[in-house]
Amino acid sequence: MKTHYRVVVTLLVLFTMMTTQAENNENPLLKTFQNIHQTAPFGEIRNEHFLPAFKAAVEEARAEVQAIIDNPQPPSFENTIAAMTKSGDRLSTIRKIFFNLNSAETNDEIQKIAQEVAPMLSEFSNDISLNPDLFSRVKTVYEQKDILDLTPEQHTLLENSYLGFVRSGANLNEADKARYREITSELSKLSLTFSENVLAETNAFELHVTKDEDLAGLPEFAKEAAAQTAQQKNKEGWIFTLQYPSYIPFMKYADNRELREKMFRAFSTKGNQGNEYDNKEIITKVVALKLEKAKLLGYESHADYTLQRRMAETPERVLEFLEDLHQASRPAAEKDFAEVVEFAKAEGFKDELQRWDWSYYSEKLKSARYGFNEEEVKPYFKLENVIDGVFNLAKTLYDLELKENKDIPVYHPDVKAYEVFDGDGKFVSVLYMDFFPRDGKRSGAWMTDFRGQWMEALTDIRPHVSIVTNFTKPTNTKPSLLTFDEVTTFLHEFGHGLHGMLSKCQYESTGGTNVFWDFVELPSQIHENWAYEKEWLDGFAVHYETGEKLPEDLVEKIIAAKNFQSGYASERQLSLGMLDMAYHTITEPLTAPVAEVENNAMAPTELFPRVDGSLTSTSFAHIFAGGYAAGYYSYKWAEVLDADAFSVFKTNGIFDRKTADAFRTNILEKGGSEPPMELYIRFRGQEPTVDALLERSGLKD
Repeated sequence: MKTHYRVVVTLLVLFTMMTTQAENNENPLLKTFQNIHQTAPFGEIRNEHFLPAFKAAVEEARAEVQAIIDNPQPPSFENTIAAMTKSGDRLSTIRKIFFNLNSAETNDEIQKIAQEVAPMLSEFSNDISLNPDLFSRVKTVYEQKDILDLTPEQHTLLENSYLGFVRSGANLNEADKARYREITSELSKLSLTFSENVLAETNAFELHVTKDEDLAGLPEFAKEAAAQTAQQKNKEGWIFTLQYPSYIPFMKYADNRELREKMFRAFSTKGNQGNEYDNKEIITKVVALKLEKAKLLGYESHADYTLQRRMAETPERVLEFLEDLHQASRPAAEKDFAEVVEFAKAEGFKDELQRWDWSYYSEKLKSARYGFNEEEVKPYFKLENVIDGVFNLAKTLYDLELKENKDIPVYHPDVKAYEVFDGDGKFVSVLYMDFFPRDGKRSGAWMTDFRGQWMEALTDIRPHVSIVTNFTKPTNTKPSLLTFDEVTTFLHEFGHGLHGMLSKCQYESTGGTNVFWDFVELPSQIHENWAYEKEWLDGFAVHYETGEKLPEDLVEKIIAAKNFQSGYASERQLSLGMLDMAYHTITEPLTAPVAEVENNAMAPTELFPRVDGSLTSTSFAHIFAGGYAAGYYSYKWAEVLDADAFSVFKTNGIFDRKTADAFRTNILEKGGSEPPMELYIRFRGQEPTVDALLERSGLKD
């Protein structure tokens, strides 16, 4: 009987292995991609492919790493450090496809898979970084760094590799390594849950309006979009949501204060409603786990740990930076606030100004002062025309040609795929663009990639970059007409895209946007500056119906209104940086409620009375589900860099090819291959100063 049982079990195991192998052979994620430029075969990929693909790719990656460990030759840069960059390529591809879809086109099934995959990937990552034999080889090479003949990029890769192991627990004892594994696995799951909760609360709310009088003040485009949303949901009237293209116009233009308050409270209480999607406990757990991980590794706080690998270097320097800008911004912010209060009073408003009143009266004041409002300029920013304007800017500055290719598979019908070519016709990149909101897409705007750039021997493997936004959708009668803020957002994300597309590095991990976090926003934010330049606007901004160019007086209004309430805007951004640092400079686990931490952190920048139940933290995905923990200050840090860098363009000409070539060569192409300040000085000739930012923002005396 025992022998018979063993035979049956053996046959079952063999049958299972053969079945699994056959299934893997048919799994498009485990095949060599045959589409143009080896782009992902989205049309062939189904949800059930992901889990077996991850499992197979993890085992393949383990084998590749084990081959490095088992190499009988003495450790060298090529057989250890460079070899590690080539291991796990298939796993990296699958990971990028899956998690990009989880952000841009998710569903319940994908989210369930993500919860299963996240700890698997965390375990695999820990198995690599905590492997003593692999670390021994890396350390041997690192200790020879001063006598090795390395290029600057190779030196950076070696430094990153060694510190990556150390900062991931390679020097810990076995008990602490075990705890480190537990922490990283738990953090990976918590960050996913945080993001899922925010998306669920965003999708759950709708403001259903059935009376015409409740639409008073709203522009036609907002009403038509709301009517279309209602129609899609098989309801009468109009539906407004918490998606930005719906929420922001409502808060700016709706005369009905009671409904503005309802919208604001729904938006500002996401993740703080005491239901199954509440994020407060997750926040407390996340910051405690990050602190524990930092202390395991020998740091006082998560901020100390994070900032060791940032331009800012220390929490003290970040806090000083934020405080200096706060002191420069506060007087202007108080003046901005007082002006809106006085304007509202003059309009007959008799109550205390609340947060749901700010956008409404601020927009009215801007219109009164500059004769400028979003409704007036939107007809000149048809999405297709803005695309042409952005592409022409890329042509003018960097000699790039972008051509749509409908043969490249996409993951949703809204997505467009482009081939990017250099001036000599050489292929540069694939660019996916995904513009409109939908239930499966998280809010905001971001750039990512499905494939990075690196050199494979003498072959330059070119990147596949994606830009994802939540712009105003077309309606039944109008095309997608962008607000001016959406135009600047487009430029911002396209700047990130250029950083990825133009990379010319040896290794993927040092190319593209793989840079210090407080440097990554320079390429994005500098490109926003062209939105305020008449020469650029003149090239594409025409009325979508008449073809009339954006009138010169409107261009002048846009430029004149550029610094409208810049003090208030600066304080708002600084408040988020302060909140981030409050969570991540703690040296003991949080005992205070999340609301108390937030109130105390944001008090120095506060201008409004607090609103019960309103919390920023519980939907602050940048720091609790993204990579900005102890790094949100980066936006203001990069503003200093971008204002200083754009001053060179202003001096030499905003379309000056020589200046653009210098920016491309020293910044966009170099990625993180060298220390960022060295790259910046190579472009600029000196370190940046805050003067250009204060002058541009109208905050300089």
